[in-house]
Amino acid sequence: MERATKGDIDAYEELVRLHQTLAQRVAYVVLGSEAEAQDATQEAFVKAYYALGSFRAGASFRAWLMAIVRHEALNRARSASRRKTLATRVADDRSSGAAAPSPEAAVLAAERSAALGAALGSLAPRDRVVIALRYFEDLTEKEMAVALDCPPGTVKSRLSRALSKLKNSLPEDEAVTP
Repeated sequence: MERATKGDIDAYEELVRLHQTLAQRVAYVVLGSEAEAQDATQEAFVKAYYALGSFRAGASFRAWLMAIVRHEALNRARSASRRKTLATRVADDRSSGAAAPSPEAAVLAAERSAALGAALGSLAPRDRVVIALRYFEDLTEKEMAVALDCPPGTVKSRLSRALSKLKNSLPEDEAVTP
């Protein structure tokens, strides 16, 4: 990061390579479109490059960059004036030695995943991004505060409200347990 702030293009390219996947996932969660997420991510990296002079030494680059990605993605979502359904993939956390689920369990898991994806898609981009940063990208509350440009207490309240909205938009038989 130090080299990048001093104008080393190769150092910035390395930062881009290290954070591109994370940035695209966050943008995708907000926008619901792979193409839009790629565009938002690319624009965010350009903006971040030009803003390197404003980066505070010792701060988290990841959190700073996610704030820029979040702003860009939310701006794109607002300017598009449309809501898209969010397709969320649920990672299979089973160990490689675990037995395959029964057909019934696989169908139930797919239904739960679809219900969660639809519920997330029905949320406002601001709510989706707070859930994505915490549960999909595993940012700490401190990192989220930087990325969302708000105090840590606000992160907690936004996350609580977003989870409440998510819970209310799920069918009654689906439980949300973060």
